Amino acid sequence: MLNCKKYKRVPVVDYPERTWPDKQIEKAPIWCSVDLRDGNQALVEPMVVEEKIEMFKMLVDLGFKEIEIGFPAASQIEFDFLRQLVERKMIPDDVTVQVLSQCREHLIRRTFESIQGIPKAIVHIYNSTSTLQRDVVFHMDREEIKQIAVAGTKMVQKCMRDYDGKVILEYSPESFTGTELDFALDICTAVQETWGATPDNKIIINLPATVEMTTPNVYADQIEWMNRHFKNRDSIILSVHPHNDRGTGIAATELALLAGADRVEGTLFGNGERTGNIDILNIAYNMFSQGIDPQLNIDNIKKIAEVYERCTKMTIDPRHPYAGSLVFTAFSGSHQDAINKGVQAMKERHSEIWEVPYLPIDPSDIGRVYEPIVRINSQSGKGGVAFIMDTFYGFKLPKGMHKEFADVIQKISEKQGEVAPEIIMEEFRKCYLDRKEPIHFKKCQITDTETEPGEFATLAKVTYTDHGETKVFEGIGNGPIDAVQSGLEKALDVNIRVLDYSEHALTSGSGAQAASYIHLMDVNTGRVTYGVGISSSVTRASLRGIFSAVNRLFYPEEG
Repeated sequence: MLNCKKYKRVPVVDYPERTWPDKQIEKAPIWCSVDLRDGNQALVEPMVVEEKIEMFKMLVDLGFKEIEIGFPAASQIEFDFLRQLVERKMIPDDVTVQVLSQCREHLIRRTFESIQGIPKAIVHIYNSTSTLQRDVVFHMDREEIKQIAVAGTKMVQKCMRDYDGKVILEYSPESFTGTELDFALDICTAVQETWGATPDNKIIINLPATVEMTTPNVYADQIEWMNRHFKNRDSIILSVHPHNDRGTGIAATELALLAGADRVEGTLFGNGERTGNIDILNIAYNMFSQGIDPQLNIDNIKKIAEVYERCTKMTIDPRHPYAGSLVFTAFSGSHQDAINKGVQAMKERHSEIWEVPYLPIDPSDIGRVYEPIVRINSQSGKGGVAFIMDTFYGFKLPKGMHKEFADVIQKISEKQGEVAPEIIMEEFRKCYLDRKEPIHFKKCQITDTETEPGEFATLAKVTYTDHGETKVFEGIGNGPIDAVQSGLEKALDVNIRVLDYSEHALTSGSGAQAASYIHLMDVNTGRVTYGVGISSSVTRASLRGIFSAVNRLFYPEEG
């Protein structure tokens, strides 16, 4: 049995003045990708230089204006990678690279060596400030910890004397979520004042959820408390860097934006230590789904995922939001039916606003296609099969036919599991379009005939084969379908009734075909079925549909 007494609750913030619950996200934050540092250091097999370069190029193409390159003082490969970007002139003028360093003099000096030749860089320094780490790791009090941060800031200023570019300072009180708020404010203010931040020379104060310790609302309270207590707030860019230890990193980030954060650090698909950083794409697509421009070029999630998986050797979960292979897939019959009806309603209403049940966004907007939206298995229903036939192949099955054909596919799925669209079409062709035996329609001559003086009807002269033997019948009716029905009844000695008939264009252009659906009843037994015919002639398609239905109704064993 779980020993829950082993753990204690993390204290919440007593902050009744909070205002973030009444706010909404109105615009995208400043995005900073940390894939090449946080994401890379968490890989079982870290990226080599060329893989890092490919990832960097993609981040630039995605529109990131701030990209953390790594910890260049920590390893030679990190240093060499940054120098490659500089020497190959791969850093665009509108992109600012960010480098990380602990508040230690030799590391900061090495960091400045790595950025020589870059016109502008973010130098990100940090030290851990949490109650727990002060106690068990550093054995230091608050003042000693604060002096580490202040000293680190002065070292950056000292190294800037030999640097010919512009430096933006970023400071992180690492383990912010485990730090007393008054101390977090004290140490951040000390760094801010030492740096001499102004509205024209802002400092980035980054408040990381280095370890996600409690519910997202508490993180939001912490961010808002800091946001409202900072001195000279107009001299600060307030940044957040949440992790996902409790699985609520996305929510924590979104609430932090409501609480006043200006900037978000994260990775693609949430790669990072332990359970990962927050997934910037997830948050960006969330914004997009609410009509907010995410300010990133993320209209091809498939391409992003391919580069990510190749460079990181990580696999994206099939249920990962937006990117997973199954996130736009419905197996449930009721879901499939609702998706089908939603898509049809949008077409009929010519709506420019996306409103489809179970699909918060149009998959095609992010480079996904309709092909995987509905997949058929034993849990699927009639709506899903109809959706496949319409979306993939253009057959708009009459509503009454949905269940009849879905029952056919259901039996297949119960035997083999998921049924691919091409198998569904193959079965449709076998069950309906190719049901030409034993009664096979060959040709038909349609003319008008005078039944009484001044009264005319349709005369159909039909050539067909019956078990391979060529035969001819004639029928008279109020139209081609009625005339052929009448002739068939006499020729085959059956009693049939056409319950419903519908047709539609199957393709467009000079070679357009029509699809016709005939709902036929055996009057003697009450059994009913559908037949389907296609042809460039609507009349011929209808007559093929009748013969298809007759074969299904009276000769099922010969299908």
